[in-house]
Amino acid sequence: MRIVAKIVKWLLGLVVLAAVALAAWLYFAPPELIRVGSGYSAKIVCSNVFIAGRDANDVLAVDVQAPGHPLLRLMRVAVDKEKGTVSAGLFGVFGKSVAVARDGLGCAAVPDGNIAAAKTVTGAALTPAPPPDALWPEGDRVDASQNPEIADILDDAALTGTGMRAVVVVKNGRIVAERYGDGFSQKTPLLGWSMTKTVNAAIVGTVVKDGKLAMTNQGLFGPWKADGRAAISLADMMAMSSGLEFNEDYGDVADVTRMLYLEPDMAGFAESKPLTGDVGKVFSYSSGTAVMLSRLWQDAIGDKDKALAWPRVALFNPLGMQSAVLEADEHGTFVGSSYLYATARDWARFGQFLLQDGVWNGEDILPAGFVGWMREAAPATKVYGKGQLWIEGPGDEESPGAGVAAGLPQDTYWMEGHDGQTVAIIPSEQLVVVRLGLTPAKLGYRPQTMVTALVKALH
Repeated sequence: MRIVAKIVKWLLGLVVLAAVALAAWLYFAPPELIRVGSGYSAKIVCSNVFIAGRDANDVLAVDVQAPGHPLLRLMRVAVDKEKGTVSAGLFGVFGKSVAVARDGLGCAAVPDGNIAAAKTVTGAALTPAPPPDALWPEGDRVDASQNPEIADILDDAALTGTGMRAVVVVKNGRIVAERYGDGFSQKTPLLGWSMTKTVNAAIVGTVVKDGKLAMTNQGLFGPWKADGRAAISLADMMAMSSGLEFNEDYGDVADVTRMLYLEPDMAGFAESKPLTGDVGKVFSYSSGTAVMLSRLWQDAIGDKDKALAWPRVALFNPLGMQSAVLEADEHGTFVGSSYLYATARDWARFGQFLLQDGVWNGEDILPAGFVGWMREAAPATKVYGKGQLWIEGPGDEESPGAGVAAGLPQDTYWMEGHDGQTVAIIPSEQLVVVRLGLTPAKLGYRPQTMVTALVKALH
């Protein structure tokens, strides 16, 4: 019995030692997948708490776990509202990451942990809300349509989709209908994910109009001038046809998740990628490209503070998008691929702005013809435009003409974002339809059916 007891004691000791070693490894050298998970958790909770005013536990339970990865169920967060920080880690301890709120810039992941340096980067303050007594878009008053068919469409959960948080319908320049999910309202800023790319492209347009950029520009970054990347033009970047390597797979530690949650300088990371395809001839959707576009237009402006204020001064203020917050990375480069928060009504303002060809209140915010150019098919594909928007809707990205075949007008084009964010823009119908929510792609939701029904009801 004594021998058995010694063996059991020895085995228990080994188990304890292994557990201690595992804990030490997870604490001091956590796998990158855990750090990506904690970085994502900290960043999403931070933005939703400090921009949207939502409950941290609700965001952790619903938004953070939406991708369904088992590791995310084990993440725990700590919010410090006085310091404006959110930390997250596996069981709250392992692979810890932190995100920080900054004036005018929402939240930033801080992969290197240098919170003090990150806090020194600030943006322009939000502008006052539009007058409540003026009709949208000049103000915030809405005269809803009395058409029962429109109400039936927006009250149909199958049409608005699982996880719907907001739908706004604009006809002839006025909001005619809107719906909001439980816990959300017309005042809740919502994340557009990759719809941010289209807004970032419009910001590029404002810098082009200012004479500081041209679509023909080449040799865009210093290191590129010494190799084949010198041939990449700004137009190639806008059309997602740079030929640069970039893995856009969100399921694991890929280029896109590494950039968003492990790299303090996102544009620098994307800029370092090698050329793997023919410039201008291969379409490759890349969030890294969009972040590099942010770096390029910010550098073109020159003054860092002026560049950080530019989105608000040049675009958001003129359009009355008072809620819009474009977030920047730790170093101050706007995350033009992914991180714009705005109310559904402000997303609708931007959609209406595109429908009006970049003109607002009689003022040319973008160069003449710029939106038309954005909508032209990119040289390397028939489903994506030259200016960071989609010619085909969700699920039809590889099927030219599918939207028209399903009953949508031929001139329909789209802004699209992760987890079911869309803005459909139909100039021939003077119609803009915003749909925001938390609807993972695996659910197969397609807003085309709802938009087609609205076209028929409003025609």
